Formats: sequence, structure tokens, C-alpha cells
Amino acid sequence: MIELINKLEKERGLTLDEYEFLIENRNEEAAKFLAEKAVKKRKEVYGNDVYIRGLIEISNICKKDCHYCGIRRGNKNCERYRLTNEQILSCCDEGYPLGFRTFVLQGGEDAFFTDDYVCEVINSIKSKYPDCAVTLSLGERSFESYEKLRKAGADRYLLRHETADKEHYEKLHPSDLSFDNRMECLKNLKKLGFQTGCGFMVGSPYQTNKTIAKDLKFIEEFKPEMCGIGPFIPHKDTIFKDYPTGSVELTCYLLSIIRLISPDILLPATTALGSIDPIGREKGILAGANIVMPNLSPEDAKKKYTLYNNKLSSGAEAAANKRMLEEKMKAIGYKIVTNIGNHKKGN
Repeated sequence: MIELINKLEKERGLTLDEYEFLIENRNEEAAKFLAEKAVKKRKEVYGNDVYIRGLIEISNICKKDCHYCGIRRGNKNCERYRLTNEQILSCCDEGYPLGFRTFVLQGGEDAFFTDDYVCEVINSIKSKYPDCAVTLSLGERSFESYEKLRKAGADRYLLRHETADKEHYEKLHPSDLSFDNRMECLKNLKKLGFQTGCGFMVGSPYQTNKTIAKDLKFIEEFKPEMCGIGPFIPHKDTIFKDYPTGSVELTCYLLSIIRLISPDILLPATTALGSIDPIGREKGILAGANIVMPNLSPEDAKKKYTLYNNKLSSGAEAAANKRMLEEKMKAIGYKIVTNIGNHKKGN
């Protein structure tokens, strides 16, 4: 195991079989060794800085019916909402004085948010806060749509690939969704010059060590600027409601591997980690992550944007409690910085 981890650090990649072996044979010693290597790498690139992103959940209306998602189209128990341009800008107005220099607009695939409307939102934010980055996470769109959003000033785009295994993808999604289209969208985002983010759920239904190995190989080859992974958490109104929650331990282990694959990657310690472990976010940072994303959404929206059961939205997860988050990071030797937090190329 130690030799394999050293090989990963040196070559920034492994074979599929080696990735699978690394996952199947993980133990406490290997996890500790991986985390030490990962933290060393992230400190070489980003020091002790932890970047904060202000998350704004702009709509929980979605035309898609993904089997694992609490805001899927078919969930009749979901109380729907969407924010107006004015409400989104108000969230930015709250976040800017707190030190947020990236705003992440995340939402379901809501047809109300046309290209023109989203471009207007981007323009509103960029006009008022030109020193800030805008990250979008609005699902699958056409090349032409992404191009318009990029030209309007969007800097980054998060689109989780969910799994790099087509058969697995089809078990997690209804038949009208296409693995090939998801991959094409990611390629298009890269072509257009977005800082592009992919990612997957750890412990999702039907996931195996082999499918995770494929995810790692995909990340190695695709070279995203960002990658968001977090433990799968079931939602009570989905067909996967009785499936087990993913593992914090495995998630952190994979964060360390991803950091060694790509030392300069932007790697969040996700809300899902903090939702199932009181110190899950800190564990993610100590495994090699370097981003946290507190929630700037209006209180009412936070309660309705339920991707999974018991989603964290208060305490240090609430953007208004930035000081609490700063203290938590300081306690483990890191510091929250007021910085746009761009991907550092060429490291």
C-alpha cells in the first residue's frame, strides 16, 4: 500500500486495478499516510488558506427525476420555490461584507431560468461586485447556453458527473437521462474556458470499488479545476430512502487520493460531510480539501432545498456565522481567507 501511495504521489495517476486495490485494501495506516501526503501537497499550492464560497440555492424546481434527489420532479411532497434576481442579489449583499468573494448559484433544472434570465443575474452580480467570481451549478444545458453564460461573465461551473460508469449511471437515473450527454456537457464546459467542476456521491446505491476506481481515473484524465465529492445521504421521498448513508471515512480517504492526483485542484469539504458528522467538514480539510461553502440562501429557502435528509444549514454552515467557521478552521491549523480563490494553474 505504501509503495502504491508513493507511486500515486509521484506519477499523479494509477491504473484502474491499482485504484481499486487502494480502495479495497484501505486501512487506518494507509488513510493516515495518504492524508499526510495530501495535506503536504495542498499546502505546497494553497498554504493553510481555506477558501469560502457563498452558496445561494436559487430554485428547488427541477425537470429531472434523478432517483436519489429530494427535489426531483416526481417528489410531490417537496414545497417548491424560486428566488428572484433581486433576492439573489440581496444574498450577495449579505455575503460581500462578510468576506465572500465567490457566489455559487445552485439550483434544479428550472425552465424559468432561461439563458437571458441567468445572464441578467450574472450581470447584476458582476456589475455590483466586479471583484467577485460567479460559479453556476444549474445542471445540463446546451453548448450554446453554456457559451452565453460564459460570455455574460460566469467564471466556474459545477456539474457532478455522479459516476464514470455508464451502467451505474443508468441505475441512478431515469431512462430519459443520458450518461453520454452528461459527459458531453462537461467537455463543453472545459472547451468554453469555465473552471470546471465534476464529482460524485460516495456510497451511492450500486456503487462498487470498481466504479469508484473509474471515477478516480476519470478525474485523473479529465483534469477538472474543481471536484465535489460527499457521502451519499438518502432522502425519505426517493426510491433509495432505505439505502445506507455513505461513509465519512471513505469520503476523506478519496479526498486525499484526489489531492494526490491533482495537487492544484479546488476541493470542497462538502455540506454532506458536515451533515452526518459534527466535525465532518474539519475531517475533510485535514484529508486535503481546501474549500468550504457556507449557505447564503434565505432561511425559508434553506429549509426547502432538501437534496437529502437532515441537510445541514445552521451553525457554522450558515454564512452569517462565518466567525464560528473561522474558529473551527483555526482550531485545526487553517485560516479562512477573503479571496476570490481561483484555481492555481500549472502547479
